[in-house]
Amino acid sequence: MNDRITQGGALPQASAKPRLPLPPQQPHVIGSEAEALAIARQLAAEFAQTAAERDRLRQLPWDEIERYTASGLGAITIPKAYGGLEVSNETLVQVFAIISAADPSLGQIPQNHFALIQNLQDTGTESQKQRWFKAVLQGARLGNGGPEKKGKAAVITDITAHLARAADGRLCVSGTRFYSTGALFAHWIPFRAADEQGRGVQVWVRRDAPGVQVIDDWNAFGQRTTASGSVVFEQVLVEEDHVLESWRFVDKPSLSGPISQLIQASIDAGIAQGALQDALEFVRNRARPWTDSGVASATQDPHIIQEVGALQIEVDAAQEVLLEAARLLDELAAKPVDADSSARASVAVAEAKILTTEAALNASEQLFALAGSSSTRAAHNLDRHWRNARVHTLHDPVRWKYHLLGNYLLNGASPSYHQWN
Repeated sequence: MNDRITQGGALPQASAKPRLPLPPQQPHVIGSEAEALAIARQLAAEFAQTAAERDRLRQLPWDEIERYTASGLGAITIPKAYGGLEVSNETLVQVFAIISAADPSLGQIPQNHFALIQNLQDTGTESQKQRWFKAVLQGARLGNGGPEKKGKAAVITDITAHLARAADGRLCVSGTRFYSTGALFAHWIPFRAADEQGRGVQVWVRRDAPGVQVIDDWNAFGQRTTASGSVVFEQVLVEEDHVLESWRFVDKPSLSGPISQLIQASIDAGIAQGALQDALEFVRNRARPWTDSGVASATQDPHIIQEVGALQIEVDAAQEVLLEAARLLDELAAKPVDADSSARASVAVAEAKILTTEAALNASEQLFALAGSSSTRAAHNLDRHWRNARVHTLHDPVRWKYHLLGNYLLNGASPSYHQWN
């Protein structure tokens, strides 16, 4: 890894003006999947040291995001045909779980970056792929202009941004989006809009383009530093080739949805792992045995021993099903994707999402039952694990994963094609 990564260094303090990300800089070039995992572990160890404090103060991770990008991790899925490493999905989910175990906000921020890379691969023209794959290899970050308008009681897939022609004939776009994870830290913001004929398209605009306003109005009790707030577009000029014709692919099977969901599941797997590790550390070093246990330390309490074993099995099982789903996606991606393979991918990922959701919620809740009342002190900030698990697992309701799975098994019903399947 290069000096920018290992030495780090504080970034400039935010001024009264809205902060913009630093311009893209050439990142470290990762040469293998093993190196990608090693870098993820190194960064996670560093990020974990200040994760609780960032959560407590809601201190946005500008420096950490720059270090993540500089490490080269942001480019690991760029296809080999375009100069990238093109890591397997199995490696990708491990990278996300490793980072998310340290700080799941830092896991979630780049989630849309990778989902957009896959979406570009599935729906972009050759010139669009050439442009943005090259940009990512050179250090550009992608951040989603979220799926809906804040406060609008509508279906999440409703389009609330629109392309139109300015008086001089150039394209421009206006609209408001919410749940825009990654947009605050991004160099490019892709988002859904309606074209002049009312068809669904994906528009790519620069983060610093005139008329783009990213508002940090995310105030959830968990995943506090993802900055998943609003983006406002006011007559933003758009180049013709910066519009992906998504409407052409509405009924075309792909792996875009399954891969997006696979990454979401890996974030939950990381939350579960981080919560369990903090529980073990607290029991070993701080917890006291119950008065009736007859043992000298909490680590010798037979009930705690049993519960730790049960939680570890649950966390390990979720992780293994997640990896199994990733390996299936790698297998399916090696051939042209059809309706059958797309359905198999969505079903496998739904099963993983169910298990990682339950593992994250259970491990973050049981942490306190294992560690005892002293673990609830605000100084430890261990409740962040449950808060993060509860908020992130609401990203797409797990009850609908059960429905997807059961409907496929019972009725042979294929899941719909969208980013939540």
